[in-house]
Amino acid sequence: MVRKWSVVLSSAFATSALVGMVVMPGSTASASSTLRVNLAVVVSGLNAPVAIAARATDSTLYIAEQHTGQVRAVTGGTLSPTPVLDIGADISLGGEQGLLGLAFGPDGTKLYVDYTDTAGNTQVDEFAMTVTGVADMASRRNLLSVTQPFSNHNGGQLAFGPDGMLYIALGDGGSGGDPFGNAQNKATLLGKILRIDPAPSGALQYSIPSDNPFVGDPLARHEIWDFGLRNPWRFSFDQLNGDLWTADVGQNVVEEIDYSPVGTGGFNFGWNLREGRRPYNGGHQPHGAINPIFSYTHTAGGCAVIGGFRYRGVAIPALVGKYVYSDFCLGKLMAFTPNSTFKSGSSKWLHATVASPTSFGQDNTGELYVLAGGTLDRITA
Repeated sequence: MVRKWSVVLSSAFATSALVGMVVMPGSTASASSTLRVNLAVVVSGLNAPVAIAARATDSTLYIAEQHTGQVRAVTGGTLSPTPVLDIGADISLGGEQGLLGLAFGPDGTKLYVDYTDTAGNTQVDEFAMTVTGVADMASRRNLLSVTQPFSNHNGGQLAFGPDGMLYIALGDGGSGGDPFGNAQNKATLLGKILRIDPAPSGALQYSIPSDNPFVGDPLARHEIWDFGLRNPWRFSFDQLNGDLWTADVGQNVVEEIDYSPVGTGGFNFGWNLREGRRPYNGGHQPHGAINPIFSYTHTAGGCAVIGGFRYRGVAIPALVGKYVYSDFCLGKLMAFTPNSTFKSGSSKWLHATVASPTSFGQDNTGELYVLAGGTLDRITA
């Protein structure tokens, strides 16, 4: 069913396993490219950084530190000693737990964070931003709470779409192979990307948009936008046209990148019956399920896709329109070029490598950044 709008981590990915490009049918890859990029260190000394967000009202980049539970501000190449937010006492630690994602509301006045609490369950909280650029702890409001049956596959990505709605990534609940079948079960929020309006409604601390794809389905949670996902660690919206790109971490064989055009939801990406374009554990492709736009196997030694952004900056003209991503075990920066149908494409190495990348970020001008270790790097020509 599809609806349109009106308009670190080595243990975190242990059950997934990119070093050369071995690509599934429907995609092609190349080990070399004339397109090369460099990496310029912006700041170092970060503690387990895992997510980056920009705020519409300033040029600062905001970094979520997984293990400290802090949001740090980087302005003009300087890391502020004062955290924007500190919820370290409220998070669980270990493997994939901790502070996992952050996003600012469209007008920059509210900060949203995704974390696992001391019981290991997912929480999404809202904070008002003060005039001094820090989160107002007294304004804290819990939007969403989701029980996690295991400690891994928590997802954690938060982002506002071009429609002004908040999108939330949740993994399948963890363990291996999705033992409870959560990703295919629309009665649970696990293994999904959700779409909500943060404004309270009735007994809920948020509102469910009336044009969400499963509104009216009595057997489905109405917050669901897409389903059939294993661990969508990072997703992003194309800054130019609003298309949604989701990198879903695979189990033991295949990593995948999923694509959906702007305003379309209700897609089933196949997990746990499919891993990439392959059957998983004897499963079959569900009726209407969507194949990934790109996938690769673990043959060359990779372990977990780290999703990025479609480049829309001006500093690297040859990179415009390409989706930049990497793999946690490989660290090679890759550029995927979709074909005209957006059903496949080709991927090339950008001749730059980082150690154990965890996330990409994008500033308000479309330039890209990558987190690796304790360092924030800018991708340059």
